[in-house]
Amino acid sequence: MARHRLLGLVAGQSVPRKRSGGHLMRSKLAWMVCGSAAVALLGATIAEAQYGSIVGWGYNGLGQLNVPAPNEAFVAVAGGRLHSLGLIADGSIRAWGLNDWGQGDVPAWNTGFVTIAAGGDHNLGLKADGSIVAWGLNNWGQCDVPAPNTDFVAVAGGGYHSLGLKSNGSIVAWGWNGYGQLDVPPPNMGFKAIAAGYAHSLGLKSNGSIMAWGYNEYGQCGVPAPNEDFVAVAGGAWHSLGLKADGWIVAWGAGEPGESGYPHYGQSTVPAPNTGFVAVAAGGRHSLGLKADGSLVAWGYNAFGQCNVPAPNTGFVAVAAGWDHSLGLKGGRPIRAWGRNTSGELNVPAPNTGFVAVAASRASSHNLGLKADGSIVGWGRNDWHQCDVPPPNTDFTAIGAGFAHSLGLKANASIVAWGNDGYYQSTVPLPNTDFVAVAAGGMHSLGLKANGSIVGWGWDEYGQRTVPLPNTDFVGIAAGGGWYGGHSLGLKANGSIVAWGAGGPGQSGFPHYGQSIVPSPNTGFVAVAAGYLHSLGLKADGSIVAWGYNASGQCNVPGPNEGFVAVAGGGSHSLGLEADGSIVAWGDNGYGQCTVPAPNTGFVAIAAGGSHSLGLIGFPLGDLNCGGVVDFADINPFVQYLSNFAAWQATYANCPPEIGDINADGTYGQGSFGDINPFVALLTGGG
Repeated sequence: MARHRLLGLVAGQSVPRKRSGGHLMRSKLAWMVCGSAAVALLGATIAEAQYGSIVGWGYNGLGQLNVPAPNEAFVAVAGGRLHSLGLIADGSIRAWGLNDWGQGDVPAWNTGFVTIAAGGDHNLGLKADGSIVAWGLNNWGQCDVPAPNTDFVAVAGGGYHSLGLKSNGSIVAWGWNGYGQLDVPPPNMGFKAIAAGYAHSLGLKSNGSIMAWGYNEYGQCGVPAPNEDFVAVAGGAWHSLGLKADGWIVAWGAGEPGESGYPHYGQSTVPAPNTGFVAVAAGGRHSLGLKADGSLVAWGYNAFGQCNVPAPNTGFVAVAAGWDHSLGLKGGRPIRAWGRNTSGELNVPAPNTGFVAVAASRASSHNLGLKADGSIVGWGRNDWHQCDVPPPNTDFTAIGAGFAHSLGLKANASIVAWGNDGYYQSTVPLPNTDFVAVAAGGMHSLGLKANGSIVGWGWDEYGQRTVPLPNTDFVGIAAGGGWYGGHSLGLKANGSIVAWGAGGPGQSGFPHYGQSIVPSPNTGFVAVAAGYLHSLGLKADGSIVAWGYNASGQCNVPGPNEGFVAVAGGGSHSLGLEADGSIVAWGDNGYGQCTVPAPNTGFVAIAAGGSHSLGLIGFPLGDLNCGGVVDFADINPFVQYLSNFAAWQATYANCPPEIGDINADGTYGQGSFGDINPFVALLTGGG
C-alpha cells in the first residue's frame, strides 16, 4: 500500500501586539506575523518536493536564521516573531531563535507531528492523531487548546491567538480576542484552510471563497471581489494574501498601491508578472510568493533584507515569513555518508542537494551522485580522474562506480566512461546505443541493452565480461570485484539470476568464494547487487538472499529479513533499504560503515563502498509505477523522468489517488488545494 507523503502546507500566520487603552501598540517587537507554507510543486515535481534544507534571510538579531545542523530532511518551515520552526521528515520539530518564553523548547514526546505553525511568541504542532500541541508565550491563553483536542487537520498562529481547523470543516479559535479575531462568522462550516494575522483571522472555504474577521483598520479583512477560486490564504500583520487557482496572487490591506507611510510598505502590491504562483506567505510588513519553477518573489518592507532572496533563487518548495525575516525550504535529496574517509569519500561537495541517485566504488573510495538536472558529481579518490566527469556534464540518467573508473548513462541511451582504462574498462564497445542500465565492476563494465542483452567490456581474467548464453531477457545487472576478482550478475525477466566470473562452480582459492553460484531456489528475484567478493539478490517478497565471501558476516542478513526495497554490496559489508526509509547494515564495521547515522529515516537510495556507505535522503516512497504496491519498481523512476518527462508526468497523473489526486476530487496539482496539502486527506481517511 502506498505511503502518504508529508508535505506540511501551513497557511500564512501573523503575530500580535498587546493592547494599551483599547488600541494596538504599534511596536515592532511587541507583535509579529508568522507566515508558513510548505508546498509541493506541480505535476511530477510534487513527488520530488520533499526532504530539504532551510534557507533564511533578513533580520537575524536573535539567531532566527541560524538553522541547527544537520540542515536536512525538513518537510515544512514556519516563522515566528523572532524565532523559526522546522518540521523533520521523522515527525519531530526543531526550533531556533528567540526563546524568552519557551518557544524554542519543543515539548517532550517530540514525535508524530505532521504540520507546524508559529505565532508571535508561541507555536503549534499538529499530531498525526489530530491533536494539537502548543507551547511558548501563553499570556492570552493562546497555548490552551480547547477540549476536545481531537480531529484537527490544520493549525495557524496569530499574534496572540490560535486557530485550529477540524476535519468537519469548522474552525476553533482561542487566545486574545480584542478585535473579534476569535469570533468565526456563521456558518462555521465548509472551511478547508486557515490563516492568522496579527489580530485578524482568515478561513478558506471549500467553494474557493475566503472569509476574514477581526482587526480591519487597514482593510485586511475586506476580501476583494470576485471572492472565488482561491486555493491558499496567508495573513500578515496588517495585510492578507490569497492565491487563486490560476496561480495569481490577490493582496489586500496595508501597503496597497498608492498608500504610503507607516505601515504601508507595498506589501499588498504584488510585482508583475503576477502569474505562476503555487504558495504564499505573509510577514510583518512583507510578502512572499513561491513560483511553480521553484523561485521566490518577495516584496514590501525590506530594511533588513527580508525581500532579498539569496542566490541561487531556485529549487524552493515552501516559503514562510516572520516579522522581519524570511525562510525558504529547498528541495532536498542530500546524500549522507559514513564510514572510512581516507580519500574524502564522505565529503559530499556543496551544495549537497538535488541528488536522485548514488554510486560508490565497492573496492575503493570514490563516489558519484546523479543530480535531478542530469549532471554528475564525483568525489573521493581521484588518482585516475574517476571523479572528473567529461563534458558536457548533462543529460545523465544513471551512474556506476568501479574500482578506479566511472560510468554514466545518457538520456540518448549511450554510455560515457572515464577514469582508469588499463583493461579497456572505460572504452565502450560500438555501437554505443540503446543502453538502459550500467554497472561498473572492479575493472570491467556492463551495459544492459533495451532488447534485454548485456554487453561486457574490460578485464576478463575470470570470464566476468563474457555473458553466458542465451544472452536475452535480462532486466537488471550488477558487477563486483576490485583490484582482484571480478564477477557479474544478470537478472532475468522471469526472476532468476545468472552469475558468471570469479567464484563460479569448481573454482576455489582466492578470489573464488562462490559469489557466482546462486543459491536455490533461484526464483522470485527483483534486483541484484554485487560486492567485492559477495553477491546479493532482492526477492519480490522483500527478503534478501546473500552468498559468497562471508568472513565479516556480509552475507548474514539480519532478521527479520523482510520489507526490503533495495540492496547494495560493499567491500565487506552490505546494505538493505527498508520500505519505511530506514537502512539496515551488516558485515564489517571497522570504520563505522554499518553504523547508520541518526535519524535513520527518509532514505530512498543506498550505495556501499569499500569501507564506507552512502544513503540518499529523498521523499517517502509511493506507488510511482501504479503497480498497487510500494516495491522495488518504485525506487528509481528517475530514468523515465529525466529521459521522458511527459511520460513520467502522465504516469504520475494516472496513478491512484494517494500519489496524484490525493483528495480524490478528479484533479491534481496546481488547481487542487487538497493535493497541495494532503493532511486533510491523511487525517480524515481520504486519499
